Amino acid sequence: MVIVEFIVVPLGEESLSRYVTEVVKLLERKGVKYQLTPMSTIIEVPTIKEAFAVIGEAHELMFELGARRVSTTVRIDDRRDRERHMEDKVKSVLKKLSGEGGGR
Repeated sequence: MVIVEFIVVPLGEESLSRYVTEVVKLLERKGVKYQLTPMSTIIEVPTIKEAFAVIGEAHELMFELGARRVSTTVRIDDRRDRERHMEDKVKSVLKKLSGEGGGR
């Protein structure tokens, strides 16, 4: 699985929630596993090709919604030695925290 964090920002807008809502609807229509965070969206897809296709659609969607300029940032975690999922990354950190007594 490829885990991808992306941020699509229609520049010049004060409120982004309506844009984010439409991106989430797009992901749901396409059946893409996602996690919404306060600052970005993370998706999990089988291939990098699929990741770029979905992100490209999200980028174009901003223009369809009326944006005149869009900036998109992408971070990719493409691990091929074993299959990992979004939840595995979080569980790994939480497990280490609990093993250390929950400290910092």
